[in-house]
Amino acid sequence: MITVTDVVRRAGLDVRRLRRARLTVVAGPDRDRAATFDGAPLTVGTEADCSFILADRKVSRRHLEIALADDGYQLRDLGSTNGSFVDGMRFADVTVDRACRLQLGDDHLLVEPAGEIVEVPASSSTRFGSAIGTSARMREVFAVLERVAPTNLSVLVEGETGTGKELLAEGIHRLSARASRPLVVLDCGAVAESLVESELFGHERGAFTDAVSARAGVFESADGGTLFIDEIGELPLALQPKLLRALESGEVRRVGSTHTRKVDVRVVAATNRNLPQAVNSGSFRADLYYRVAAVRVVVPPLRQRREDIPLLVQSFAEQVADELGADLQPLSPSAIARLQAEPWPGNVRELRNAVERLLLAPDLPTVATGERSGSHPSPASALPPYHAARRDQLERFEREYAARLRADFPSLSAAARAAGLDRRSLQRLYRRLDEK
Repeated sequence: MITVTDVVRRAGLDVRRLRRARLTVVAGPDRDRAATFDGAPLTVGTEADCSFILADRKVSRRHLEIALADDGYQLRDLGSTNGSFVDGMRFADVTVDRACRLQLGDDHLLVEPAGEIVEVPASSSTRFGSAIGTSARMREVFAVLERVAPTNLSVLVEGETGTGKELLAEGIHRLSARASRPLVVLDCGAVAESLVESELFGHERGAFTDAVSARAGVFESADGGTLFIDEIGELPLALQPKLLRALESGEVRRVGSTHTRKVDVRVVAATNRNLPQAVNSGSFRADLYYRVAAVRVVVPPLRQRREDIPLLVQSFAEQVADELGADLQPLSPSAIARLQAEPWPGNVRELRNAVERLLLAPDLPTVATGERSGSHPSPASALPPYHAARRDQLERFEREYAARLRADFPSLSAAARAAGLDRRSLQRLYRRLDEK
């Protein structure tokens, strides 16, 4: 078994050390081609922008991605035409804990340790904007973003839903020279396909049914500032050339207009999809991918950085106390330990919701119901029926929480960000409460 990474302490913080790997073509049309790699994933394919370029015609444009994992090499096929094979077995996404032999088309490649140890640069800060992380993995993301935030480079933030991609986009904006100008958000997954073009570029009066007045799109609204395009992988294929043209020319044209408008916008995009795979499948344009991914960072899921959970819990508890203007009983160490043991498929967003339930409605069941320190159960005879009590408590909490959101955040997007929910979930909550 290969130990690819280990952790050392530097100034009281963890720093990851990586054992470099070597990729060598040992047989086939590209024989003897070789490269070493460490922190950044290595993309293998025939496309000119791949970090390891092959000439074999049976290899796809973006065929395979290889990254270092704690326990070996993570190999991910990018939807290639002819498939990827490790030690003779076809795979889609696998982690291999030893030196291994790959086959891509007619090329055979060897992945093995290169011997050299390198330390991955990590920020000395445990915060980037509103994003929090003491773990080495998160501080590695912070280190990259601290360097690129002051520039005008486009940034693609990848990660599972709920990992805090929008918080990182806000941090990039705050640390840029555009901080005094608007940060505008477009969630491609929350807009009907027929309306995405209007949301992006605006429209003139009468351009389509219901266009009763002219309206600026997000590009015009973000002029001089930053445009955060969330879930860019959901952007309809037909609109991708228009977005690329706007990014490259700095000009937009409203739907129904013959005139273009100049805009100065920096784009930060986010996705939970595998965009290189989408490029191979034809559902996402390669040229648009290259344009938005000038800098690419991957936010690790919460299950890969459990050491961040205590700090996140503390931050969420402080935010809830500030919002209520009241002191709240802190969660007990055993409750926090249980939170650290959960898998959190919804990541930081799910953790925040769980912490709020534990603080505001401790009698409600949750995925980690750890006891509150200093709490005492009431006599059984004083308890109302379980299901009735649960229903009443939940509805009361939702109404109070929604009322506070609506009062403090008239914008649905701002309210969703503050609540740690996506726009569609918050819309459903509002609608359900309004119908009662």
